[in-house]
Amino acid sequence: MQFVYVHNVNEISRLLHTLHLQTRFMDTAIAEKTSAWLKGNFDPSIKEEIVRLQKENPNELADAFYRSLEFGTGGLRGLMGVGTNRMNKYTVGMSTQGYANYLKKCFTKEVVKVAVAHDSRNNSRMFAEIVAGVMAANGIKVFLFESLRPTPELSFTIRHLGCHGGVVVTASHNPKEYNGYKAYWNDGGQLVPPHDKNVIGEVEKISSIDDVKWSGGEKNITIIGKEIDEAYINMVKGLSVYPEVIAKQHDLKIVYTPIHGTGIMLVPEVLKRFGFTNVSIVEEQAKPDGNFPTVVYPNPEESEAMSIGLKKARELDADILLGTDPDADRVGIGIKDTSGNWVLMNGNQTAVLAFNYMIEARKVKGLARENDMVVKTIVTTDMIDEIARRNGIKCYNVLTGFKWIAELIKEKEAKENYVIGGEESYGLMIGSFLRDKDAVSAVAMLCEMAAYEKNKGKSLYEKLIELYVQYGFYKENLISITKKGMNGQKEIAEMMQTYRNNPPKKINGSPVVQLLDYDVSKGKNFQTGETWTIDLPRSNVLQFILEDGSKISARPSGTEPKIKFYFSVNEKLKSASDFQKIQADLNSRIQRIISDMGLK
Repeated sequence: MQFVYVHNVNEISRLLHTLHLQTRFMDTAIAEKTSAWLKGNFDPSIKEEIVRLQKENPNELADAFYRSLEFGTGGLRGLMGVGTNRMNKYTVGMSTQGYANYLKKCFTKEVVKVAVAHDSRNNSRMFAEIVAGVMAANGIKVFLFESLRPTPELSFTIRHLGCHGGVVVTASHNPKEYNGYKAYWNDGGQLVPPHDKNVIGEVEKISSIDDVKWSGGEKNITIIGKEIDEAYINMVKGLSVYPEVIAKQHDLKIVYTPIHGTGIMLVPEVLKRFGFTNVSIVEEQAKPDGNFPTVVYPNPEESEAMSIGLKKARELDADILLGTDPDADRVGIGIKDTSGNWVLMNGNQTAVLAFNYMIEARKVKGLARENDMVVKTIVTTDMIDEIARRNGIKCYNVLTGFKWIAELIKEKEAKENYVIGGEESYGLMIGSFLRDKDAVSAVAMLCEMAAYEKNKGKSLYEKLIELYVQYGFYKENLISITKKGMNGQKEIAEMMQTYRNNPPKKINGSPVVQLLDYDVSKGKNFQTGETWTIDLPRSNVLQFILEDGSKISARPSGTEPKIKFYFSVNEKLKSASDFQKIQADLNSRIQRIISDMGLK
């Protein structure tokens, strides 16, 4: 609970009056919205649920109607249920009508085509069919998957079928109570400027469910499935660099868990097509199930979600464990350390292994090109920049989110050859045949990497340490701070403003030599006074670069009263025998930075 201290009777009176007005206004707005739903052209079951909540749970009813679920730059995401602030057929339908209107405005001289897919979440099929129905009723040709499919296959399908846009119904790795809706453009990437804001504008114009064309275009819907799967699998198989090594190490012991999601539809078949013959599925998590019965959060970033897979990997003495989230765009891996203990890699470590493999193996195989490029986000480990620099490959940094990687590929594809992109939050995108993170191809390539190293008598863990010796030992950490209560967002805004106006001179005893402010697109060197322009879209992110090579990034959430701090430190590693000592030193440095910044 937050306490507000006041110092006189007048201030108390003013505060109480303000709270009373806010509450009265909120109560009136909620009452008007619930009344509109009770009187409107809504399903009887919806009205019955509203009446039930009025009687039994007025607080939940208030939360369901106090605002409208926002269609943001990535689409929709929220709790499922009745109300304007929930994912339901009406909020999905209204959003789709706005998106359909925008597509038709942009492509006036051709028949607009969209692809629609969904994940394993509760109600995902229903929402996908509503999206397809509304699009079709607006004269748009719809390609609807016959059943659940991974998100990356939707991105691939948009490009494969020449669609103008697409929608996948998913809430990624959120808890079971959530669902969502990602909107895509004709390049297979999620919406970027100006389309993101323009679609939001069109969605906001839809003020009533009566503005939605709900039905009448069924003839415009084509059901798709196996034929797209086959094209996608062939594309992924074409990414393989060393199929002859897989043939030698085909019995690599692989354990895979789809964590009750869509990965089960394609990952086992892709591994089989790559040539792997010893793949064990975590049966307890194999069946698609929107209730995610074995986990709290269906997220491979969480050790709890990978725990059943780890148990199976230990029992089988496997070589590698892999897990994908419900829509199969994120992948987590587990490998054995030099003592035979299983450890889960973080997203930065997995990205380092993947980027290095695609650079190193392609060079050895003679596949590398002079114009090769790789792409990462500004909060992903700088070790990748160093690997690229030493191998003579351009490494671009973009804002967080794969839509920015997709946008950069579109900008550069006529001149440069995209190889791989990734971010610290367990996302990889190999090859440019699609434009979103893809855990299906990532699983296959990570297994190929493991086979490649095993063929040389090494594990992936040993390879990672070898890379630390070669390029420097980079260690990252992330903390997320939530500021609760009505003033949460304001406190975070004030925190960022303080950092901007009065940046720290030193952190953990090391001078701050650079400040990168992405909100004003400016960088400054405090030692020389030099300033420069950051050539990226504006974003509320600050980065402090320290003299000792440490980097701290501050990035508030755009939708929650939450701020993330990313920490990156590095040190030379002379030999593998020093690994444990240097790792402890780097962990200690991160903790001292956190303490010095008052973030504990």
